[in-house]
Amino acid sequence: MPTLQEIALKTDGVDARIVSGHRMCSGCGIGPLIKTVLAASDKPVIVISATGCLEVVTTIYPFTAWNTPWMHVTFENAASVASGVEAAYKALKRRGKIDGDVNILAVGGDGGTYDIGFQALSGALERRHKFMYLVYDNEGYMNTGNQRSGATPFGASTTTVPAGKVSFGKPQWRKNLVEIAAAHRIPYVGQAAVHNTLDLYKKAQKGFNADGPAVLAVLQPCTTNWSFDPALTMQYSKLAVETNFWPLYEIENGFVHISTKPSNRKPIEEFLKGQTRFRHLFKPGNEHVIVEMQKMIDDEWARLLKLEESGIQF
Repeated sequence: MPTLQEIALKTDGVDARIVSGHRMCSGCGIGPLIKTVLAASDKPVIVISATGCLEVVTTIYPFTAWNTPWMHVTFENAASVASGVEAAYKALKRRGKIDGDVNILAVGGDGGTYDIGFQALSGALERRHKFMYLVYDNEGYMNTGNQRSGATPFGASTTTVPAGKVSFGKPQWRKNLVEIAAAHRIPYVGQAAVHNTLDLYKKAQKGFNADGPAVLAVLQPCTTNWSFDPALTMQYSKLAVETNFWPLYEIENGFVHISTKPSNRKPIEEFLKGQTRFRHLFKPGNEHVIVEMQKMIDDEWARLLKLEESGIQF
C-alpha cells in the first residue's frame, strides 16, 4: 500500500490522468476524489463520464483537464457505453489489433446513478462486464439547481422538496446503492469518503482488479448546495463517517467488511450543523425529525454489524 506522499506524486505528477485547468467550485472534493481513484490503476484507463458536475467542469469548450482517453455520454447511459467499450476492447484483443491491458472506468453523480442511469448500471452488472463504476455522491442534482435525488437524505431541504410550514424536507430515506449493487452478485462493491485517501485508494484498487464488474460509491460533500464554508469539505466528509451517517465498508465476493468503526460515535447533529439544507431541523417543532434520523442511522449501523459478524455471504 503506498503512502499518502506516494499517492500525491501519482495524482499530480507528469503522468497524472487529470490535470489542472478545470472549473470546479472552490472547496469541491471531486478533484481529489477522481485523482485518487485514477492513481489506483496500474494500467491505462479509459473514462466514460455521464453528464454531471465532473463532466461540466472538466471539459468547458475548447478546454479539457483530462490526460487519458475520455468520453462524454448522457445522464442515463454511462454504464451502457462502458459495456460497449469493454466488448470492443475484448474483440480487438482477440483479433490481435491491440495487445495491452486497460481498465475501464464509468463515472457518474448520484442523479445519473441512483436514478436516471440505474437501469443501464443494473444491466451492465447483470451481464458481468468488466469495468468499475464510480459514483461521486453529493446527494442531489447539484449542477442543475439542487433538486432531490434517490441519494438525498431524509430531512434535507431541496428545491423540489423544500422545507416549510407543511414539509420538513425529504420524507424518504436514501437508497442503499451499495447493497443494491451487491445483490447483483458482483465481485466487489465499496463505500468510501473523499477525506480518507488511503481507504479510497485501496478500494479503487480492488475495484479495478476485480474479476468482473465493480461499484465504488464515494461521499463528496457539496460546498455549493450543502452551503458550508469551502474550507470544511473534508471535515464534513469525516463527520459523516464519525456519526455513522456514511459508513465505510465493502462487500467482497458477497462478504461484508466494515473498514472503519468509530470508537466514539458522534451524534448526527454534529454532521447536520452548518449545512443550510438541514438548518430547519433545529427550529422548534422539528426535533422529532432529528430523533427519527438518529434512530434510522443506529438501526442501519446495527444491521451492518450483524451482516459482518454473521459471516454469511450477501
